[in-house]
Amino acid sequence: MDHTRAPVLDALRRYHDQGELSFTPPGHKQGRGADPQARAVLGEGVYRSDLLASGGLDDRLMRGKVLKSAEELMADAVHAEHTFFTTCGSSLSVKAAMLAVAGPGEKLLVGRDAHKSVISGLILAGIHPVWVDPRWDEEQRLAHAPDAEAFEEALARHPDARGALVTSPTPYGACADLGRIADVLHARGLPLVVDEAWGAHLPFHPELPSWAMDAGADVCVTSIHKMGSGLEQGSVFHLQGDLIEAEFLQSRADLFGTTSPSVLIYAGLDAWRRQMVLDGERLLGEALSLASDVRSAVEKIPGLRVLGHDDFVGSGLSVDFDPLPVVIDVTGLGTTGYRAADWLREKHGINMHLADHRRVSAQITHGDSPATTEPLLDALRDLADHAGELAAGVPEMVVPSGARMRLEQAVRPRDAYFGLAEPVPLDRAVGRVSAEMITPYPPGIPAVLPGERLTEPVLDYLRTGLEAGMNLPDAADPELRTIRVQVGGGPPA
Repeated sequence: MDHTRAPVLDALRRYHDQGELSFTPPGHKQGRGADPQARAVLGEGVYRSDLLASGGLDDRLMRGKVLKSAEELMADAVHAEHTFFTTCGSSLSVKAAMLAVAGPGEKLLVGRDAHKSVISGLILAGIHPVWVDPRWDEEQRLAHAPDAEAFEEALARHPDARGALVTSPTPYGACADLGRIADVLHARGLPLVVDEAWGAHLPFHPELPSWAMDAGADVCVTSIHKMGSGLEQGSVFHLQGDLIEAEFLQSRADLFGTTSPSVLIYAGLDAWRRQMVLDGERLLGEALSLASDVRSAVEKIPGLRVLGHDDFVGSGLSVDFDPLPVVIDVTGLGTTGYRAADWLREKHGINMHLADHRRVSAQITHGDSPATTEPLLDALRDLADHAGELAAGVPEMVVPSGARMRLEQAVRPRDAYFGLAEPVPLDRAVGRVSAEMITPYPPGIPAVLPGERLTEPVLDYLRTGLEAGMNLPDAADPELRTIRVQVGGGPPA
């Protein structure tokens, strides 16, 4: 296929060149009616290229096959059989993939380190989750994706499961053994869905970990905006094999997708594919070299330690890792990742991707250069110079071991979420069944799910985490004085 083409961008150019007039939405009419201050901040081009996908970018029956051509080129670029664009982020894509595998009341194996969007899909669909426990690094207090043996054991206990979902890479860059997990599922004729939101770049450089399609996954969900050049909310899902029909998957996506997709987001997806096919190996090679330089420089800063291969890969951990997320342990400064991230933003205008009880993370992509990484390193050196200030009065945070972080799923997520609920004080919530989801964000992996029975270790983790600076954006009570629980409890699922 001709990968110098970009069908969405080409159609946009034709639209502009032909001077077409739209008497359709959007009402700003390519910026003519937009607020002048908004145009000044956002740029004329944003409004000029914001038009309808059908009846604008293409005709009303989509006979120009603009979107279809762009999706076919993307599939060819990554050796998938089918690719679908979405403009609602991977939060939509992963729901569509789940519903293509299991329906209401049916079982789906799910790694318990799944993103909150997966839990939302379980709630909406009424799918019965069979949780597969991640591997827990006691030293780092960090979860790794479940291994193939864990999925094998779960299938032995639940032979009626319809398939499985695993997250890889994690937001920390740790990668699951997707090939062996796929083999476990395929031996039983079951599909594997991979939430690979952080892996858009993986197919385009040989030194990066293997990606889901090459490992044999049936569906792979990818956020192009995370490690790629797409605009926010730009996501794709790829399909291969005969365990899930393409029309069936697309139908499920239509249940969640908007009827007013953003052509701007489509254009970002289309352009990213062309950029990576034509020049991706060089761009990512430079990013890998730059990340290596950053890692070496950070290691020389007193009190900071970069997590590398030996921290992520090995027995009981992961099978590979992506070095582009530079994960930095700040415990040597006597502080938390939350406090370090806040200080870097306030003092240096540096925004870190991830912050937890002991780490911060800086994503390095092909969009970085020494012009961006040198200010980062200067800020980290200054952070180390202010260690005493950062360590003063740090609240003590309780982080339980992996086993104590796991809660019993007493009621299906859907039943608990939509059932009768009441707020109770946190100190009276132990033993009650949660009716809400509580998620430290980022990375967006819930600590508590609807239907899980609350325990003292997990509640202490959330309470002390909030005091230490943890972000809990979906808690009904932002100060966590109360938590919503099921009225009257419920029987085990």
